[in-house]
Amino acid sequence: MVGDGEAEEDEQLPLLISSSSTNELSQQPLKRTGTIWTAVAHIITGVIGAGVLSLAWSVAQLGWLAGPLFMLVFAAVTILSNNLLCDCYRYPDSDGPTRSRSYMEAVKIYLGEKRQTVSAIFIHESLYGTCIAYIITAASSVRAIQRSNCYHKEGHQASCEYGTSLYMLLFGLVQIVVSQIPDFHNMEWLSTIAAIMSFTYAFIGLGLGFAKVIENGRIQGSLGGVPTSNVADKLWLAFQALGDIAFAYPYSIILLEIQDTLKSPPAENKTMKKASMTAIFVTTFFYLCCGCFGYAAFGDDTPGNLLTGFGFYEPYWLIDFANACIVLHLVGGYQVYSQPVFAVAERWFSKKYPDSGFVNNFYSIKFPLLPRFQANPFRLCFRTVYVVSTTGIAMLFPYFNQVLGVLGALNFWPLAIYFPVEMYFVQKKIGSWTRKWIVLKAFSLVCFLVTVVGVIGSVQGLISAKLS
Repeated sequence: MVGDGEAEEDEQLPLLISSSSTNELSQQPLKRTGTIWTAVAHIITGVIGAGVLSLAWSVAQLGWLAGPLFMLVFAAVTILSNNLLCDCYRYPDSDGPTRSRSYMEAVKIYLGEKRQTVSAIFIHESLYGTCIAYIITAASSVRAIQRSNCYHKEGHQASCEYGTSLYMLLFGLVQIVVSQIPDFHNMEWLSTIAAIMSFTYAFIGLGLGFAKVIENGRIQGSLGGVPTSNVADKLWLAFQALGDIAFAYPYSIILLEIQDTLKSPPAENKTMKKASMTAIFVTTFFYLCCGCFGYAAFGDDTPGNLLTGFGFYEPYWLIDFANACIVLHLVGGYQVYSQPVFAVAERWFSKKYPDSGFVNNFYSIKFPLLPRFQANPFRLCFRTVYVVSTTGIAMLFPYFNQVLGVLGALNFWPLAIYFPVEMYFVQKKIGSWTRKWIVLKAFSLVCFLVTVVGVIGSVQGLISAKLS
């Protein structure tokens, strides 16, 4: 290792390193430069992901009446709960001096340490699970590119079967590198690229579905959705579909991290509410189009993943391009859901071991032709282990629809509804049995019931897939 002055004198070295402590770095004031448009980019990156690809299947299970209706309901619920949460960014009121840099910090400030511990379990399980789902989806898309080329060369009846384990490993290797991005404040460029990719493949899925409907000359599907041999099977699939839709919408666990990047004035909660409204309108439009045109194109044969289930074969190059966009988007999406975990772990270890050089020292590294960046031994090790663990579990449970359903249903009520509502009660000093209290409690109860049935259906589907 060489010092800063020595490095400047010895520019021919292939690798230049200098060190500084995290305490010195933390003394530098954080400059918040985010705008409504960077917030929209972060939101779209986090929201339009694996979930959009399962929506055609979800509409197929619920039918033409319930499918689109539930998507609109989930959109409205997401806007309402996020508006409640936006106001909780500052304490003791929406204009207060104390910032909540993360969801858990807000829960601790408003509801106390016990409920913060409970929220932490759900938050980290949700973030961790979403990363697993993104690895599964990315690997499925890479496999779809390989199968698309095979079908184009060998014919649609060819046996073009490929595994996903290798692609999961490759995606994990990419994430080990990308995970060294320090935090949200340094990844606006990645979120912007990922958001563009999400728009691209959503448009392609929409266009292919529309073209298929035109080719068929009719709209397929029914009001009741895909028929089953008995009522129990229909209920399992309908419940799983609700879980998949629930996975596609909420982003409450990363909302405050995104809001913490915004500059002020104007007030952060006002900017974030506008960004949330804009992002949800855009995503809902794409969700309805992709879900409804997918079901209209394939009816009862709607695949679980619109772009990897091979309802479409041609033009093969467009299928390849769409799946490549999915992979690029998920590279950024994985980071959107990983960075909050990294931030919490690194802050906790830094506070727990303030004198540890392994935890707190940063080293300035310069590779030829690349800009200088800061490396920390603990960050490198922890983030690498995190990526390796999510990759391993994804390889063990590579079931797209079932995994999305479990994650969406399990986390919908506690994270998107319960904690935001309870924090809002405290901030606004809403008394028990007042009109607003009763309305929001009823709203929370209904969402709790949706979570229960979604979890039941999705777990049953996951067990069946594993045992089959």
